[in-house]
Amino acid sequence: MDLNCDLGEGEPLARTRALLRHVTSVNLACGGHAGDAATMARGVALAKTLGVRVGAHPGVAGAFGRAEVRLTPSELQTLLLQQVGALHRLTTVHRVRLHHVKLHGSLYHAVERDDALGRIYVATMDRWFPRLPIYALAGGRVVALGGELGVPVWAEAFADRGYRADGSLVPRGEPGAVLTTPGAVAARVRSLRAAGGWASAEGSWLKLAPRTLCLHGDTPGAVELARAVRRALAD
Repeated sequence: MDLNCDLGEGEPLARTRALLRHVTSVNLACGGHAGDAATMARGVALAKTLGVRVGAHPGVAGAFGRAEVRLTPSELQTLLLQQVGALHRLTTVHRVRLHHVKLHGSLYHAVERDDALGRIYVATMDRWFPRLPIYALAGGRVVALGGELGVPVWAEAFADRGYRADGSLVPRGEPGAVLTTPGAVAARVRSLRAAGGWASAEGSWLKLAPRTLCLHGDTPGAVELARAVRRALAD
């Protein structure tokens, strides 16, 4: 199973390097919530050296991309063309294939809630970046839209985030929103592999069938968590 991580978001370079040694895909911030030309170029070069697949991680400015999204479909399309396009140009220079796109923070959740935003997202990827997989919430709107419109989508689950019974994430700031202990994260991964899901914050069972797992680069102890996930996947 693919293990992806959000990076190039202002974390220390040592953490970037350490996490890239444990993941198989990286989502590089491309100038919205974080990142600039220098961090994108450095991230692409490091990923190439370590054999990690490179994806674009577009986001909105303000509150580290976690503020409420107020975008029209047209504005979202422009944001995608600007940010994904910028990283695509850098990967071309470095002779690296851009592998996927994954939205950041509140933008990731906005396209799940709003059908118009979800449709323009999938349609924009299909028109301007054909055959580029989208990483999107397992069981969510974008996964369904990808199937409807014939656009490749990799269903994603979050190894370090709490889930509600309806399959949505526990909002940051609420108890249980972020998992920070290697044992808890590893147990979740083993549960996914053995039983096809894990328990929600309320205790109900969530059935999940992800193709990729995410670990956030800004989660406390992220490097240790990544090691635990890789060991659990290898068991």
